[in-house]
Amino acid sequence: MKPDFLPRDIFSGHWRTGHCQGIAVDLERGAVYYSFTTALVKTDLQGRLIGSVNGLLGHLGCIAFNGADGRVYGSLEYKNDAIGRGIQNLLGSGAAPEDAFYTAIFDADRIDRPGMDACRDGVMTAVYLKEVVDDFTGEAVCGGRTVSHRLGCSGIDGTTFGPIPGCADGKRYLFVAYGVYADETRADNDHQVLLCYDTSDWARFERPLRQDAMHRSGPAAPDRKFFVFTGNTTYGVQNLEYDPCANGFLMAVYPGKKPQYPNRPMYIVDGAKPPVTAPLRGLEPPREGETLSLLEGGLPHVSGVWGWDFPLGSTGLCALGDGYYYVSHDGRDEDGWYTQVKLYRWDGVSPLSPAE
Repeated sequence: MKPDFLPRDIFSGHWRTGHCQGIAVDLERGAVYYSFTTALVKTDLQGRLIGSVNGLLGHLGCIAFNGADGRVYGSLEYKNDAIGRGIQNLLGSGAAPEDAFYTAIFDADRIDRPGMDACRDGVMTAVYLKEVVDDFTGEAVCGGRTVSHRLGCSGIDGTTFGPIPGCADGKRYLFVAYGVYADETRADNDHQVLLCYDTSDWARFERPLRQDAMHRSGPAAPDRKFFVFTGNTTYGVQNLEYDPCANGFLMAVYPGKKPQYPNRPMYIVDGAKPPVTAPLRGLEPPREGETLSLLEGGLPHVSGVWGWDFPLGSTGLCALGDGYYYVSHDGRDEDGWYTQVKLYRWDGVSPLSPAE
């Protein structure tokens, strides 16, 4: 679809299931998908409602449309921290699900009416991500003291499909970004962590999800685990989006608070530079990991961290091709939460600017 035919503005409608967490677009079928925390919503490009999937007791975060199989993938987390308890309070639920993290996979073509149930209508499967659980429940040493949540892991959020940076074989992988707790007293939480999975054989793992008896079917480990040094952020990568036009992975975050870092709202991984195995700063005992490079654009900083002051994207960011994006402008009024999805283009400076 040519950009001239893309709507400049799409309204999601109002929802009472939590604020917008992410958006995904299937231009071929003219569909827009929105994560509203505990529901997945589907509209056409004019914002007319096609269907919704409800019934989730966990946090559905950033979502990505996979053109290879026509499905929507999203981060789905169940945990008994402030976020998890806030979701149960919002839903008026007395449930206390165990800590578990999944990639939720929605059969996009089957979402054809409002109010479908994620667990009973056969529209969603889930794959368990053991690596996330291990880091979320694990402990680490920081400054000689034992701290909870290895690498500061608060779960997962950002999700996208893209190539291994620096690799030209055309193969796309699912990237899932950690949430990271904000904590100025520790030094082991200054990386963004991106797990990389080859989903071509995930049919053997996919299961429907029962929220009262959650399954543990999933890969024993990611295919790759990448680290991106940005300084600590508040809850890590909110939205992750690979754009082949920019050849980069855009990471929209809630800025951190450590004064020694730039604390920008966006960082971009340079997709042209391959991973480098290097020591990971702040970890005790010292260890190495596969590190990725930040795109040297935007604003430099004495810490060596390049960032961007683009203030949007944390509630939805979707690359459309040819340098165009849809970006979420979320809001709330007496009728509930909503987002106004607006058209942007890559200008390499802002790094996105409103499309004329």
